[in-house]
Amino acid sequence: MQTRLKILYQLQLIDDQLDELEELRGDLPNTVNTLKSQINELREEIKKKEKEKEESLERRQLNEEEIEKLKESQKKFKAQLYQVRNNKEYDALTKEIDHTEETIKKLEAENDALADKSKTLSAEIEEIIPKVEELEKELKEKEADLKEIIKANEKEENKLLEERKKVEALVKKPDLSVYTRIRKAKKGKAVVTIKRSACSGCHNIIPSQRQLEIRRNDKIFTCEYCGRILVSQEIAEEVEKSV
Repeated sequence: MQTRLKILYQLQLIDDQLDELEELRGDLPNTVNTLKSQINELREEIKKKEKEKEESLERRQLNEEEIEKLKESQKKFKAQLYQVRNNKEYDALTKEIDHTEETIKKLEAENDALADKSKTLSAEIEEIIPKVEELEKELKEKEADLKEIIKANEKEENKLLEERKKVEALVKKPDLSVYTRIRKAKKGKAVVTIKRSACSGCHNIIPSQRQLEIRRNDKIFTCEYCGRILVSQEIAEEVEKSV
């Protein structure tokens, strides 16, 4: 049991050091991810507006073609007016001419609206582009800062990760499962010692009888207040000396 406790505490010490290296990066990793997300969103927005512009242009071109066809038909109808033989034919032709004229006006009005929409979309795109460029510049700077910090601690981090891998392999699966769960729930601190009769994780007093039981090092105990694994000071000192 002592070996299990020592291994768990050793794993915690390694994770503490890795956490310290992570803290040196500050909020940079989150900042980098946020900037990337913002840039992607804006790029998608530009892409969407570009597609709307393209669809608008295609629609205008189709309308222009239809207008040309209608104007040709209108010319034919007007020419046929001179060949009518009765009022019925005349009324039918004038009705066609009026309908054609109305359709042309509707298509021209639609094209005007589409042209205005394209103009608005272009202005919106022009407004977004500088924002993207600014964010890309900031992202480049933050990535450089992060890369510099990572590089400065790369050797130490790799060494710790290698040590962690070896120690983790020695941890029993049930213990590792409990350790991982508590570490996740308690911001990295899964294994703590007793200092001045209190849990060093939550600082609540540990009953004297429980302290005696923990010092026997024959069982894994958790703090009844915060749920962290408790190890005796003797175990902690022994592990710290060997590290």
